[in-house]
Amino acid sequence: MIEVLKAGLETCVQDFPGRYGFWEQGFPPSGPFDMWSFRLANLLVGNAPEDAGLEIQFLGPTLRFESAAVIALTGATMAPRLDGAPIPQWESVAVPAGAVLETGFARVGARAYLAVSGGIDTAPVLGSRATFHMAGVGGIEGHALKDGQRLPLGAADGTPSRRVRLDCRPPIPLENSWQIEVVAGPNDDWIDEEGQRMFLESAWTLQARSNRTGYRLSGPEWTFAARATDKGLEHGEHPSNILDHGYPVGAVNLCGQTPIILVNDGPSAGGFINPFTVPSAAFWKLAQSKPNDTYRFHLVSVTEAQAARRAIDALCAESSLEDAA
Repeated sequence: MIEVLKAGLETCVQDFPGRYGFWEQGFPPSGPFDMWSFRLANLLVGNAPEDAGLEIQFLGPTLRFESAAVIALTGATMAPRLDGAPIPQWESVAVPAGAVLETGFARVGARAYLAVSGGIDTAPVLGSRATFHMAGVGGIEGHALKDGQRLPLGAADGTPSRRVRLDCRPPIPLENSWQIEVVAGPNDDWIDEEGQRMFLESAWTLQARSNRTGYRLSGPEWTFAARATDKGLEHGEHPSNILDHGYPVGAVNLCGQTPIILVNDGPSAGGFINPFTVPSAAFWKLAQSKPNDTYRFHLVSVTEAQAARRAIDALCAESSLEDAA
């Protein structure tokens, strides 16, 4: 067991790839926002990539280990300390029974991932341990960690003293600006040429009113194609309204004049257009950005987006690890 001394800010259990196959019942995939960092953490300690771990957002938890384990912390820089002594990130570390792990504020990036040998062994819900906060499903009991909770662990010895090679880690920038890839569609034809150019050439600011459901952006006003302004009543009054239809994960969902990127816990359908979609290979950038960071969007083809995802998947492998000695 792990005892939660301080829960941190919305620390939650996630597994990879999350909860797939239940959107018709209202359950999104959830899972780790930065799946690249998450999978590398599991590999470091000797877990399977899909084993459950902790997603740590902005402010990390303080945890006491009731038995010996091997841990790895990846993603955002959070200055971890074990029994008061600094320990490295992106490296597997042996933890003795009774030791206390402290994690601080995210200094670079926004989300860190803690893997523990054996994985977090909460009960699966609909085939996954991933936490979906809005519905209260997943572990622990579907919500962020709370002070005083105890997390069950699976049985495993773990593998200490391994680290991720520098060239195999997500390149989280020190500055607060990001280039985010997008593909066109599914509703790009509802935005006129000028509106599409505006989206791709403008700087967008991530609002504080953002979470694992959607990332709200501030920026210029959109202009629309004729089909958005001259349409049937069933599509709704505003040009951004459309007859309810399915939303892809990563959709840039246009709610009036406010684009909202629908991420891991986003809705499956609704009545707004989605002129662009952020591919899964760019989700780690969203996960590691903070409110008031700046986005500039770069248009790529579906083929390019698929190649980028395959490149990340290839890095989530034993070949990305080396001895830490």
